[in-house]
Amino acid sequence: MKSLLVILCLHIGDAFLMPSAPQSQSTHRHPLPSPRFALAAKSICTFDESDFAGKQGDWPYMDSDLNRLDSSVDSSFYDTPRFVTHIDDGAISSLTKYYKQEFTSLNKESLDVLDLCSSWISHLPEEGINYGNVVGVGMNEKELEANKQLNDFVVQDLNENPILSQFEDNSFDVICNVVSVDYLTKPLEIFQEMHRLLRPGGISLMSFSNRCFPTKAIAMWLQADEIGRLTIVGSYYHYAAEWSSIEALDLKEMQATPERPSVGETFKNPSSLVAWMNTASVVAKNNQGDPMYVVKGAK
Repeated sequence: MKSLLVILCLHIGDAFLMPSAPQSQSTHRHPLPSPRFALAAKSICTFDESDFAGKQGDWPYMDSDLNRLDSSVDSSFYDTPRFVTHIDDGAISSLTKYYKQEFTSLNKESLDVLDLCSSWISHLPEEGINYGNVVGVGMNEKELEANKQLNDFVVQDLNENPILSQFEDNSFDVICNVVSVDYLTKPLEIFQEMHRLLRPGGISLMSFSNRCFPTKAIAMWLQADEIGRLTIVGSYYHYAAEWSSIEALDLKEMQATPERPSVGETFKNPSSLVAWMNTASVVAKNNQGDPMYVVKGAK
């Protein structure tokens, strides 16, 4: 995926290798295995050690990369419950569908799930998946109490204390995080903890869109474009622990605009043009919605 790497700033550029020659973004440098299930998500690239300038454990980021405009303690920022969604309905639907496909592909009788930076909704599929222990770690107790998909929760500021010592090694099949990876100021420790907590074969799904609270997002996130942000998250996995695979995916479901009726068809059936305009408008609205990306790490 060398063609996708970008220099994000003077400090973080050293984390990645520069491309030796231009390549098409649609070409995968690392061939992907054939999935057992046809996923709606589109794979953007996979990452391996050759894509990064340093080896696992050689953490490249400086405090300035992880600084925020608002460096105050997050507990005050999240003190008031926010019973809102931070992505639109189309992005939520795409994420939930992707979760269902990934969860099904794990082929387990029941899944134990850890939702990091959890809130009042976790976007987990309701049907077709059997859950065991579903735990949320979040900032606001009232939001977590309202989350009907959780059977347990922990109120914890991961930027103050990123260690999840209340959970034993190999406790979960899935760890997910929705539109919050950009706020993490201690990603090394958190990604190390995720690797520790996942069972062999388990997966971590870090998803994000193009929205954020800019005063709380880390500096290098605000400086990067969407491909750069995928690369940042991929680098967190790489430098934190040894994963069997790291992959970036685009979850947004783009709909094709229907073919416009011909002049002859319109004369014969004027209502066909109105129907086409209505359908095309719905498709355009969907395609202009929030993007949705995920970087997946498999242990």
